[in-house]
Amino acid sequence: MCNIVTERFVSCIEKLKERNEIKSARQFALSVDYHPQNLNDIIKGKRDVTIDLIKNAVETYKLNPQYIFTGLGSMFLDEDIQQSASAKPQASLEKILYVPTAAHAGYTEQFLDPVFMEDLISFSLPDYKFQHGTYRCFDVVGDSMEPSLYAGDKVVCSFMDSNNFYSSVRNNLVYVVVLEGAVVVKRVINKIKEQKTLLLISDNNYFKPYEVPIEEVKEIWHVDVKISPFLPSPNNIRNAFHEEMDDMKRTIDVQSQSIQLLNTTVEKLLKQNRSQF
Repeated sequence: MCNIVTERFVSCIEKLKERNEIKSARQFALSVDYHPQNLNDIIKGKRDVTIDLIKNAVETYKLNPQYIFTGLGSMFLDEDIQQSASAKPQASLEKILYVPTAAHAGYTEQFLDPVFMEDLISFSLPDYKFQHGTYRCFDVVGDSMEPSLYAGDKVVCSFMDSNNFYSSVRNNLVYVVVLEGAVVVKRVINKIKEQKTLLLISDNNYFKPYEVPIEEVKEIWHVDVKISPFLPSPNNIRNAFHEEMDDMKRTIDVQSQSIQLLNTTVEKLLKQNRSQF
């Protein structure tokens, strides 16, 4: 006998069929990386839904976990967003504070100052996860994180609780680390347990890794999203380069012919002058 959570999960699958978002349970299973036969057993009540399956379904189809586990709210997160958006003014959705390069130095000293924070630009992103929690957007400076991040990119980051740095900072992920007088974007190795330090690593091998004591770290932000300037495709850039090179070659060829013709004319004039004397 399946439990009530499984029953609600199955009802969400049926609703997806009604909304024509999926054609079959098999399609649903494959889209969430789950074995179709196991899903068929869940639908028939032979086994219960797993946490991993619910997690993947929430990420892929925006199922509402609150509904699945408690029966409260709508089946889908997009329906809850519409309801909450109609109940709240649009300004309340602007949760991401942007810290530009020019403000990095001031931020390291005044990130707890409400007056300073109010002066920062705020904006929102449409993804549901950015409507809850604390987020910052920082400019990427320099080339130390190339090719992952380039100067001029922006990173949107989620807040890491300073009380849980030991367990929450995961090795080899990219974080914005706020130090005294500096805001750096680095790949991090957590060495708090062994040495009370963080090892900061650049993706650009020209820059050597270095350690910072954890007591010098003021804030850590996990990089969730990268915002990059649009660039033409590599093929278009390559074609444009070849076209420019061809134009230069043609110009040089024309100039070479002109110079050769000029040399010939000068030689004739010199011969004429010699013959006269």
